[in-house]
Amino acid sequence: MEAVAAKLPVAYGERQARAATAFLSPALLVVSIMLVAPLLLVIRFSLNRYDPQELMIEAFTGANYLRFVSDPFYVAVLRTTLGVAFATTVICLLLGLPMAYRLARMTSRWKTFCMLCIVLPLFVSSVVRMVGWMILFAHGGVIDNLARWVTGNGLELMFTPFAVVMGIVSVNLPYVVLTVQSTIETIDPRVEEAAQSLGAAPGRSFWRVVWPLALPGIAIAGILCFILAMNAYATPYLLGGPRFQMMAPLIYQVFTNNNDWPFASAMAIILMATTLVLTAGSSLLIPRRYRG
Repeated sequence: MEAVAAKLPVAYGERQARAATAFLSPALLVVSIMLVAPLLLVIRFSLNRYDPQELMIEAFTGANYLRFVSDPFYVAVLRTTLGVAFATTVICLLLGLPMAYRLARMTSRWKTFCMLCIVLPLFVSSVVRMVGWMILFAHGGVIDNLARWVTGNGLELMFTPFAVVMGIVSVNLPYVVLTVQSTIETIDPRVEEAAQSLGAAPGRSFWRVVWPLALPGIAIAGILCFILAMNAYATPYLLGGPRFQMMAPLIYQVFTNNNDWPFASAMAIILMATTLVLTAGSSLLIPRRYRG
């Protein structure tokens, strides 16, 4: 009887695993077809050779990758993209962490309203929001006119790195706030109360208690923000202008205007690989005792 009873949990677990596999198989199939297959096709395109007349000739060469790393212009564009992504991530974390903490610890009836204010921008297209930023930053816009009224000199922010960073921050900040807020809500407030009852100031209890417990969620929010910033297209295109180059708009330009599909595919693979390597390496910044 004891042997039969011991086998029951194992058999139940096996049935649960088979059921989970059966439920996940359709989604896995869709992901394989819609994501993996196009990715393999892009990798194959990146190894082909460009021809002005035939556009693309089947080959197996790494000349497109060598062209990218040997051209200072493209390397500078990748460096600019990394700088914008890092700056955006840091600003979003600095702004989003206090907002997320306050929202997670809020118990009043205004919490639903505050949540709505954070979620509502996600229902508006990023292009529409960028048009709003263009009205603020453009020559003769709100900020320019205000600066002329105060100092007598205009302040044109359009087509500058500042405008691009602020635009991406406005897009990514709700994702950071919602991710960190959901993480902090899982932390029992009594842990902070216990720390404060032992003499810790509110700031000290946050850094010594809440921060280590919320660090995995904060890291996920930072990685999400970094990925979105690395692949931003509409914001640098509209707020940065033709002189401010980032990887996503440049890939589109090479693909459509130049019809250089192999080189555009190589640039896409380089952008994806750089993003994956940096996001995977960022997990090393989390102490091992806080993982999982």
